[in-house]
Amino acid sequence: MKYIVGLSRILVGVLFIISGFIKLNDPVGFSFKLEEYFSQGVLDLPFFEPHALAISIFVVIFEVLLGVMLLVGFRVRFTVWSLLLMIVGFTFLTFYSAYFNKVTDCGCFGDAIKLTPWESFTKDIVLLVLIVVLFVGRKYIKPIFGANTLRVVTLTSVVICGLYCNYVLNHLPVVDFRPYKIGANIVEGMTVPEDAPKAIYDYAWRFKVNGEDKVIVTQGDYPQVDGDFVDVETTEVQAGYEPPIHDFTIEQAGVNYADSLLQEPKLVMVIAYDLKKTNEDMYSEVKKVTDKAIKKGYHVIGMSASNDQQTGKLAKDHKLNFEFYFTDETALKTIVRSNPAVLVVNKGTIEQKVHYNDLDELVFE
Repeated sequence: MKYIVGLSRILVGVLFIISGFIKLNDPVGFSFKLEEYFSQGVLDLPFFEPHALAISIFVVIFEVLLGVMLLVGFRVRFTVWSLLLMIVGFTFLTFYSAYFNKVTDCGCFGDAIKLTPWESFTKDIVLLVLIVVLFVGRKYIKPIFGANTLRVVTLTSVVICGLYCNYVLNHLPVVDFRPYKIGANIVEGMTVPEDAPKAIYDYAWRFKVNGEDKVIVTQGDYPQVDGDFVDVETTEVQAGYEPPIHDFTIEQAGVNYADSLLQEPKLVMVIAYDLKKTNEDMYSEVKKVTDKAIKKGYHVIGMSASNDQQTGKLAKDHKLNFEFYFTDETALKTIVRSNPAVLVVNKGTIEQKVHYNDLDELVFE
């Protein structure tokens, strides 16, 4: 039992630190995932949505901290109970997502590792078993340092997490795992390779044959049956290839200009996914950098999911010298974790991407 507990301790501790630190690298992204869970039609807890970021920060720091405390053996009773309660909560969420198909990505490992809902649930079941082992055999979890050293290690972990979180919130994630990272080409990210696997579907054809129902399953072909067709049910049995970028448009008046704009060698995108939530105080700086870009021959556009009245008012209030286009809010949130933010794009390739606090770092050649 002692060795099983020791192995479980290492596995759970390391996994919690890795999982927590990946989300700590992008707490805003994790808060978007929590908003999905809190939304109506999922958990129906909309009163938590305004606090999603604060909850996100607490959860990810606590997750890292529990991993550290488990490995060093600090406050074992509190640590094991906390791990158990946390994994029970995570397991409920992943089961709910998988069974009801509500949230297709739990965000367990941020954008670094994508898991299907059932894969996430399976991962949590394995963790739950390991944590139950720790709970039952907690007497075998011994501290590896003296009491004062354990306190210093724990406090240092909290401070490091807090400083790191503060940095990424005021700038951008240090490591960008998304398909819109610097150096990525948006056009290539939307392309489906010719040899990409296709989706496979089962078609359950129902007929009336001699007054009785008869069901024949094929993968597309209409069956030859001497009877009357009633209906057909379609079930996806194997998902096809989905490109990393599949919801990206740049629209005006219902026309998608993405193809032409992404061929421009000098394009600046001002991203503001929701003007009701944007930091409007920063648009004086946005105007300065975009005016400079225009003088250097860049084509500057705004991209938002807000309506024409809101974008028009913003442009008028701040005397912005560029037009806004419509892009899906989820896509804009994925592109950059800042509202507003600025991207510099060369024929679809993202060359620069900055948080509104780092607008002075932009270089226009």
